[in-house]
Amino acid sequence: MATNATTASHCPSPMKATSNGVFQGDSPLDYALPLVILQICLVIALTRILAFLLRPLREPRVVAEIVGGIFLGPSVLGRNEKYLNAIFPTKSLTVLDTLANLGLLFFLFLVGLELDPKSLRRTGKKALSIALAGISVPFVLGIGTSFALRATISKGVDKAPFLVFMGVALSITAFPVLARILAELKLLTTDIGRMAMSAAAVNDVAAWILLALAISLSGTGRSPLVSLWVFLCGSGFVLCCVIIVPPIFRWMAQRCPEGEPVEELYVCATLVAVLAAGFVTDTIGIHALFGAFVIGVLVPKEGPFAGALVEKVEDLVSGLFLPLYFVASGLKTNVATIQGAQSWGLLVLVITTACFGKIAGTISVSLMCKVPFTEALALGFLMNTKGLVELIVLNIGKDRKVLNDQTFAIMVLMAIFTTFITTPLVMAVYKPAKSKGKGDHKYKTIERKDTNTQLRILACFHSTRNIPSMINLIEASRGTEKKEGLCVYAMHLMELSERPSAILMVHKARKNGLPFWNKGKQSDCDQVVVAFETFRQLSRVSVRSMTAISPMSGMHEDICNSAERKRAAMIILPFHRHQRVDGTFETTRTEYHWVNKRVLEQAPCSVGILVDRGLGGAAHISASNVSYSITVLFFGRHDDREALAYGARMAEHPGISLTVIRFLPGPEVSGEIVRVDINTSFSASEESADERFLMEFKSKISNDDSSITYEERVVRNSTETIEVIREFSQCNLFVVGRMHESQVTAKLNNNSDCPEIGPVGSLLTSPEFSTSASVLVVQQYMIAKKSPPPSVTSTKVAEMPEGDLESA
Repeated sequence: MATNATTASHCPSPMKATSNGVFQGDSPLDYALPLVILQICLVIALTRILAFLLRPLREPRVVAEIVGGIFLGPSVLGRNEKYLNAIFPTKSLTVLDTLANLGLLFFLFLVGLELDPKSLRRTGKKALSIALAGISVPFVLGIGTSFALRATISKGVDKAPFLVFMGVALSITAFPVLARILAELKLLTTDIGRMAMSAAAVNDVAAWILLALAISLSGTGRSPLVSLWVFLCGSGFVLCCVIIVPPIFRWMAQRCPEGEPVEELYVCATLVAVLAAGFVTDTIGIHALFGAFVIGVLVPKEGPFAGALVEKVEDLVSGLFLPLYFVASGLKTNVATIQGAQSWGLLVLVITTACFGKIAGTISVSLMCKVPFTEALALGFLMNTKGLVELIVLNIGKDRKVLNDQTFAIMVLMAIFTTFITTPLVMAVYKPAKSKGKGDHKYKTIERKDTNTQLRILACFHSTRNIPSMINLIEASRGTEKKEGLCVYAMHLMELSERPSAILMVHKARKNGLPFWNKGKQSDCDQVVVAFETFRQLSRVSVRSMTAISPMSGMHEDICNSAERKRAAMIILPFHRHQRVDGTFETTRTEYHWVNKRVLEQAPCSVGILVDRGLGGAAHISASNVSYSITVLFFGRHDDREALAYGARMAEHPGISLTVIRFLPGPEVSGEIVRVDINTSFSASEESADERFLMEFKSKISNDDSSITYEERVVRNSTETIEVIREFSQCNLFVVGRMHESQVTAKLNNNSDCPEIGPVGSLLTSPEFSTSASVLVVQQYMIAKKSPPPSVTSTKVAEMPEGDLESA
């Protein structure tokens, strides 16, 4: 009885789930549910703030999450006992740990989804050699470091499990974090990126095997045979899963066709399988996380099934439950335990050993494989990335009494430091060379002396909504068979979100090449690729599908870099607004507006913005059925010349009739122009260029058929200009220049909030102007850059950052 009483006095009373409310005298902090809600809100708010502060350094979010967990623990805020006892009392830690590990269980399932066993089998000898060196060298050095730690701050711990835990902790490469860093630096599809991903995948699998060995060795005070039984049973479980699970998942995936929602029954069955596998591995004694990871690896990666699982699970797990794991880890980390010269010296030793082992091992093997030194150095820094998996290893070691408080704190700081330095070091040492073909980018505009040369267009789109009109525009642009033809690079613009999972990004990248090319191999049933592949086979146009996956803030760089590398003469972008059923426009996403504006400012070639009103309908029209009426509105200057050059190119198509309307200012307007135009010499040269261009154009008309009509209209004010434009509102497509420096267009639509489509484009897309015609607004690339007035935007070419989308 006395013993029971003593035990009861030391054990905190269990917490009830919900309170009766403050009005009945209950404090919500004394009850499990309101307390865990407060804990989740607190850690999410803190980690998101830290992630925002670290964003300029391009650090992965896991760094902010680990630091946030430490900040909330005894190292910083936890020094205040009142705060620690109120927000993270000892009696709440069981609930906290349970929820954290449940979230971690499903997150490890997502990590397993990212690993494709087929890609591991295809891993080349070079990547495999780098992976083995990246594991073995730091593992051996980790074992060496463990002797120094056991002799000083880790006296009395079991030798075998401590050696293995230290070796595993130093040899891990965080696969999800590495994918995020590579994508952020636009290295995912370069040679170094693909090599790093392949090596990290092998490293990840090897680390889990070694961790299973370490856990099986860390039994407390039992016979050595127990460790052997744990390891054998774990191996048997994996073998059974490999035989039984894949056929079941393949059957589920086959019953989930592309384009249709995945049945809830299959998703629920998969999640139950994850929990059941976790229960089995926990029963065996190698931690529940292993079961979840194995199930994730065995889920088929083809088709929509894996993507649907990610969508269903990821946001809830990574947004709500997973942050609790960082808090649980942070509560175990007390940096204050690192005291004295000896402890800080050991911290430096551990960091140095971890970095040296990974970097030196990777560099040495890379150089033996004839990888250039700068790439080998960057590869070494990339393979040194730690993350959540490192934290899992350390927490398991702490829970199993293999790592004490001081050793645990040292290892956590090592993980933060090595991950933090990865991005800046890679950016410093690895600057991919610009394409050698950069100087050969001769034709940066559609207007050119030799119109028989090949025309290269980079056509961008956000979703399948943009595809039919974009394909019909490409069909109209293909010219005649006499010319060298049309080459189109169709780029699907996808946002790289803040989600930790990289499955969609990584697998699309690895299947589609540079940057995410479809090189004729049968890819997954991607509607986008299928649409353009079908068009390529039915037409005489060379079409290559691409996918650019990047944050919205850097998407314009991907577009401009790709246009320069592919020597495109024009970039075609979809307007950031789409037409509704009632004919009005609504914003698709505001971010697309900013992407378009930045591309206009920095493009290395001409740019067209397509305002889509259903050009050709909702499907691709075959060449024999094309019947479009296209109108070019010509006011003068370089953008209008580019628009007319494009219109003349489209008029070569047998199913297209082109009408060119040249607006000439009346006497009253001409007088105003003379008084307004300051740079008269520039104006005169532009006018003479207009006249020469129009003379050449009209001479070609006289020799050809009557599919091209040219008219000149004299207008005295904006009202007359609008009336003339209304006469042609029944056409299928307007092609107009973006900027007009004349009084004829100055007052057309001054209140537009879309300066990127210019005054004429704003008029044609305004609710007051009734038309069903799509609008293509063209800006010509200008070599001579002058400082424009604030109301006029001229094209400038900015040097792109060194981060490349491609390696070729």
